[in-house]
Amino acid sequence: MKISEVIELISGGTPNTKKQEYWNGNIPWLSVADFNNNNKFVYTSSKFITKEGYSNCNTNMLNKGDIIISARGTVGVSAILGRPMAFNQSCYGIRGIEKVSDTDYIYYYLKYIVNEIIQNSYGAVFDTITTKTFDNIDINLPSLDTQKKITFILNSFDDKIDVLYRQNATLEKMAETLFRQWFIVEAKDDWEDVKLGDFFSIKTGKKDANYAVENGSYPFFTCSQKIFSAPDFSFEGSAILLAGNGDFNIKRYTGKFEAYQRTYVLIPYDTEFYNFLYILMKYYLLDITDGHRGSVVNFITKGMIENFKFYIPKADYNNKLKIFNDLYKKVDDNTYQISTLERLRDTLLPKLMSGEIRVQCDEEAL
Repeated sequence: MKISEVIELISGGTPNTKKQEYWNGNIPWLSVADFNNNNKFVYTSSKFITKEGYSNCNTNMLNKGDIIISARGTVGVSAILGRPMAFNQSCYGIRGIEKVSDTDYIYYYLKYIVNEIIQNSYGAVFDTITTKTFDNIDINLPSLDTQKKITFILNSFDDKIDVLYRQNATLEKMAETLFRQWFIVEAKDDWEDVKLGDFFSIKTGKKDANYAVENGSYPFFTCSQKIFSAPDFSFEGSAILLAGNGDFNIKRYTGKFEAYQRTYVLIPYDTEFYNFLYILMKYYLLDITDGHRGSVVNFITKGMIENFKFYIPKADYNNKLKIFNDLYKKVDDNTYQISTLERLRDTLLPKLMSGEIRVQCDEEAL
């Protein structure tokens, strides 16, 4: 049957952006940017609307457990809602039909056929999926019991992945809280005046780096895991990556990669300071980039990073550095587990959806 026959399709909308009374309320309002991260679950949004804004636009509320899928531009990205939320017109909400289709099964099926969804998109400028897209795609829907058995297996991976992602978020919050307490709140007048350039070398990438990895994804939006034939722009080890233009993203990164010209690669002279410097730069990021230049695109210079001043104790803070390193070692261990679980899930997904592998599950577990 057609996939449109076994799902409920729900459209979104946007309140008038010129009316302040429609915005900054208590209703989370999703856009593609909020769930374009390969996570199964989305728990919050970057923007919120008021009840008045909700009542005066075409958006709808999705329930916890419903699917959100991007319909324009970056087509086919999907997630499961972790709470009720509204959403914009560049997405569709999807839920299964009672006694016919399991919503989690539909979520995994959409991931299985994402290339087919993209091929059935429309638009000369932006790829767009419409209700017609779902009319054009077939689904061989197994029994509801079989659907639940399949999703039980796949959910076992994604539930663990979700726990690890949340644990990492908690660990990062802990590190940031400890930094603020130890190095901001408890700062002393006799602390040493230092510069970021005292702690690491700063290198930049090349103009025409091909920064997509093999599967087309981006580990950092201007960096790549592929090594090309330009050794001056290829890196290996632990580095802090700072996007030198746009929204000035910052990220820890370990491994082999190649950098684009507006990515600053900060490699600590002493690895013991690596995580401390990352937390410090996250805390001061607005200050570091405050003097940005550019009339069209904002950008910062290497000197602005090197010359940024801050204060640290003259001695006796090695134990604090160790705590930061221990916290981020756990983050890195979790990240490795996440990567392993995602690979296993992605290997099983097409085999389960195609019927190549059939599963037996304990009925009580379902």
